[in-house]
Amino acid sequence: MLIRSKRIWIANNFIPAIIEVEDKKIKRILEYDKDMKVDYDFENNRIVPGFIDIHTHGAVNVEANVSSLEEIHKWADYLPSEGVTAFCPTTVTQTEEVLKKASKTILEAKESQKSGAKILGINFEGPFLDVNHKGAQPQDCIVEPDLEKFSRFQSACKDLILIMTVAVEKDKDYALTRQLSSKGVVVSVGHSGATYDEAMLGIANGAKLLTHTFNGMTGLHHRNPGQVGAALRIRDVYSEIICDGIHIRPEVINIFFMSKGPDYAVMVSDSMSAKAFKGTDFYLGGEKVIVSEDGSARRESGALAGSILKIIDGLKVVVERAQVPFNYAINACTSNPARLLRIDDRKGYIKANYDADLVAITDDYKIINTMVEGEFQI
Repeated sequence: MLIRSKRIWIANNFIPAIIEVEDKKIKRILEYDKDMKVDYDFENNRIVPGFIDIHTHGAVNVEANVSSLEEIHKWADYLPSEGVTAFCPTTVTQTEEVLKKASKTILEAKESQKSGAKILGINFEGPFLDVNHKGAQPQDCIVEPDLEKFSRFQSACKDLILIMTVAVEKDKDYALTRQLSSKGVVVSVGHSGATYDEAMLGIANGAKLLTHTFNGMTGLHHRNPGQVGAALRIRDVYSEIICDGIHIRPEVINIFFMSKGPDYAVMVSDSMSAKAFKGTDFYLGGEKVIVSEDGSARRESGALAGSILKIIDGLKVVVERAQVPFNYAINACTSNPARLLRIDDRKGYIKANYDADLVAITDDYKIINTMVEGEFQI
């Protein structure tokens, strides 16, 4: 299959080229030839790598915690419509029974899926959190960091958990942080009351990520930099950010990206089941969530509870409203999450021998089509 465009994102530039796809992979990149017969010609529209969403709780009335195998597949089939070609279904804090069952279901969905965005693994947001920074997490299910409990979660899904949010200041001697990182699980500091120094020790003991920066963590003060200070100061540690313009103002999104640089920001949706589904009342982690006219999803208490953000819309917010350079923004939803998860040898870039994960978009950020491993999904 041959795909042509005058603007293909290669090596941090848009260049005219032709992509040859064969057996789910990009076989080679050819010189642009307007006269060559091709299967798809996207003309002057942009082609970028497929988006990778590492933190998403649900969409289309599907929630990672409680959904069936068929519902997880429905969720995966929806995601290419917003440019996502791979994702990590993300749980929220709940009882051990609920989380183990959810983990098994996601494993079965990954092993049996035939279409849609590829399930990479599971992101566990809790239950090892701080109750004072719980955000929308159910307080009665939050527990102290426990390696044996984590091992039971991991056994339930045959080691499919790739990311674990931990309030590192609750992790005695940072034992869980060290153990998980030694096994290749990404430890993410979040829903935490850690000071700047405690966050630094968490990073020193293996944490590689901060969960939805600015939300559910200690804030920035000029004499007490907190976790936000750690996210901005430690530029070679990955940091998630929700770019809906609701969780964080565009002006602050700009400060974040310009501090992190082009290689360590990770755009996430943190979306819940209300995304791309009509309705007003939903549930997340067993608690009611109300979606308002402004697009925010909140508990009845008023606390934000995830989002209904589509990644393509987040890209638009970052570039057009926050005025962040395009390479910083596109890397945050492609190459950066790929490197974080150590899959950048096959995903996150448009290169020969990489998975043929491609998104064709217009200048006003509309999805024309999305290819997942060589198959157009729209």
